[in-house]
Amino acid sequence: MPEELRFRLLVDSVRDYAIYMLDPKGIVSSWNAGAQRFKGYAAAEIIGQHYSRFYTDEDRQAGLPQQNLAIAATEGRFETEGWRVRKDGGRFWASVVIDAIRDERGRLLGFGKVTRDITDRKAAQEALRLSEERFRLLVQGVTDYAIFMLDPGGHVTNWNSGAQRMKGYSAEDIVGQHFSRFYTEEDRAAGVPARALQTAEREGRIEMEGWRLRKDGSRFWASVVIDAIRDDRGTLIGFGKVTRDITERREAQIALDEARQALFQAQKMEAVGQLTGGIAHDFNNLLQAIGGSLELLERRLAAGRTDVGKYVAATRSSVERAAALTQRLLAFSRRQPLKPEAVDLNALVTGMRDLIDRSVGEAVEVALELGGGLWTARADANQLENALLNLAINARDAMPDGGRLTIATANVHVAPGDGNAELKAGDHVMLAVSDTGVGMPPDVLSRAFEPFFTTKPIGQGTGLGLSQLYGFVHQSDGHIRIDSEEGRGTTVTIWLPRGSGTAAERPEPCAVAPLPTAARGTVLVVEDEAIVRMLLVEALAEQGFTVLEAEDGNAAAAILASAKDIDLLATDVGLPGLNGRQLAEMARAQRPELKVLFLTGYAYNASIDGASVDKAMLGPNTELLGKPIRIDAFLAKVQAMLAPGC
Repeated sequence: MPEELRFRLLVDSVRDYAIYMLDPKGIVSSWNAGAQRFKGYAAAEIIGQHYSRFYTDEDRQAGLPQQNLAIAATEGRFETEGWRVRKDGGRFWASVVIDAIRDERGRLLGFGKVTRDITDRKAAQEALRLSEERFRLLVQGVTDYAIFMLDPGGHVTNWNSGAQRMKGYSAEDIVGQHFSRFYTEEDRAAGVPARALQTAEREGRIEMEGWRLRKDGSRFWASVVIDAIRDDRGTLIGFGKVTRDITERREAQIALDEARQALFQAQKMEAVGQLTGGIAHDFNNLLQAIGGSLELLERRLAAGRTDVGKYVAATRSSVERAAALTQRLLAFSRRQPLKPEAVDLNALVTGMRDLIDRSVGEAVEVALELGGGLWTARADANQLENALLNLAINARDAMPDGGRLTIATANVHVAPGDGNAELKAGDHVMLAVSDTGVGMPPDVLSRAFEPFFTTKPIGQGTGLGLSQLYGFVHQSDGHIRIDSEEGRGTTVTIWLPRGSGTAAERPEPCAVAPLPTAARGTVLVVEDEAIVRMLLVEALAEQGFTVLEAEDGNAAAAILASAKDIDLLATDVGLPGLNGRQLAEMARAQRPELKVLFLTGYAYNASIDGASVDKAMLGPNTELLGKPIRIDAFLAKVQAMLAPGC
């Protein structure tokens, strides 16, 4: 097949391009299938016609067809885009190339014309142009945000009206300048701008707040977001930066925080005032009972009388009541000593059934609704028993004419996302105590956990029971809630964290036979309160112990550094200077087998010199007694610690 024929077949078969020839005057001399498809003319209809009929009326009137041929003839080629007209009058956007065709001697033989319909591409480009224009107008119209771009080196490449309003620079002032000029001198010295761009490049984005500078040198507090901008290949081409002036919001937040702090302080002082009044009332009564009993005891002894038992009993009772009051105060402040362990709530409730029955009386029916397969709870068993008994007594008082007391237990699982600040996600064991009593009105219910708040008559309650329970539960990482309605009764629900393992059997006390006097051993007593130290020393001496004493940690350290035999160190925790924890650590370094008995008016989790008593101080050969301490309990503890095998 001749090459000319092959070329003609190729051109005729192309349907995406209109390919045809014009003579030097612009008359169509050939026509391919693509031209027919685009423009709607068959070859017989258009060959011999002037190509200007494809132009719009306005373009023909402007002489564009002749101008285009003239340029192609002069320059050899002409390329353009524009509207063209089909046979049916419809328009399409065309990409047009006109090439001049000359013979070997340079004479113009005509023109080769290639046209392509790019209407869809033109529409997409126009849509993109309009979108970009709308976006530009949007960005420029935003005045509350500074929106601008940086090149990869941090130089400003554009600037919106919000940036000008906020920072005071016009686009002419700032485009091409480095964005670090908006930062304070101290931030620039610390390398904050460079680190911000590094983070945005590495992580894709950085969000921050800080002081920024305006053109006039004034400062404003800014919320800043910097986004890394990359091309389709992932190459960094710059950063988008959005800044907002939040100075007023920050000042408002600071003012709100200060107001909240002032309110909290006022509430705290109100609570302290309420607490102080309650403590003063109760302790004055206790001191009156103790002082009066001691005075009468002293008078009878001076008169040679020995019938003083009831005064001794009254004094001991008052001391125990004072100790209980202190424990309740510590419970409310979450500082009571706790020994959390795995507790079988069902066994605990069942074991207390008889005590609860006796406490609430025959007019109250006690019902147990204990869940099957109950998990162990992690809590202090003794405190839990006290809490249950106190709730039962409160329920009894709410049912003066009798009623029903229901104690229920159950497993509770809180799924992630369903928890809240009070009841966290995870496994919990629930204990609920319900009564059918008088209930509480909303104003009483809202204050139920407040210390010294009580609706009972004077002398029948301190108002510390529920506040103590609240402190115990929250210190145990649990949650407590009261639901009550007047005339319908009250339910107190406690959720405690699930324990690990099974409930351990409570060990029997170590049976200690009285030690022979010669085997009592030597005890070093360290106590800064002279009267307390005197009582402890004399009690130990009466029982045949060899006793050494020191009024502070430094004096005790000197004794421990000597060659004297010491079997047990009995020390107060809160000593002036070298405290009890530090003293014990130093003593154990010198005497590894030394036994230590801590005496404290604080609690297991009280912080002493940065360490908590329960975690840092209790270990092998170590015990703790909380003040006030009964002398017989103190002597029993010392004897137990020094007994062989215990």
